[in-house]
Amino acid sequence: MASPQRVLFVCVENANRSQMAEAFARMLGGGAVEAYSAGSRPSGVVNPAAIESMRELGYDLSAHRSKSLADLPDVEFDFVATMGCGDTCPYVRAPRRADWTIPDPKHLPPDEFRAVRDLIREKVRLTLAEMGIPGPETSSDLSG
Repeated sequence: MASPQRVLFVCVENANRSQMAEAFARMLGGGAVEAYSAGSRPSGVVNPAAIESMRELGYDLSAHRSKSLADLPDVEFDFVATMGCGDTCPYVRAPRRADWTIPDPKHLPPDEFRAVRDLIREKVRLTLAEMGIPGPETSSDLSG
């Protein structure tokens, strides 16, 4: 079996977008992925709205914590996605990179928050597919 591919998702606070992306990479990639997330200026907490929106899909985000890039292992990642940190996104070693334009859902009402969550899920799914990582046999539990 090939070693898992390392994927990293970076946003500003590591409280919403990057946390949900990490969770989707774990859900969709299984053992083929080592998923990480971090913030350029971590808030120190995961947003309760993010925890609730992922709980709706069967993922317990309450076990996650808001982290900085300094908390990550010193490795080269296979893929890095940045979300909204712009020029403050520090450089992370990775042969594949993407800058995802995804709005920060922090202050959005629940329906709009879920729409951002679903956009993140789709971007993660497409990225994993492009990396040759097969999705789960059934995605009914991820259909939202």
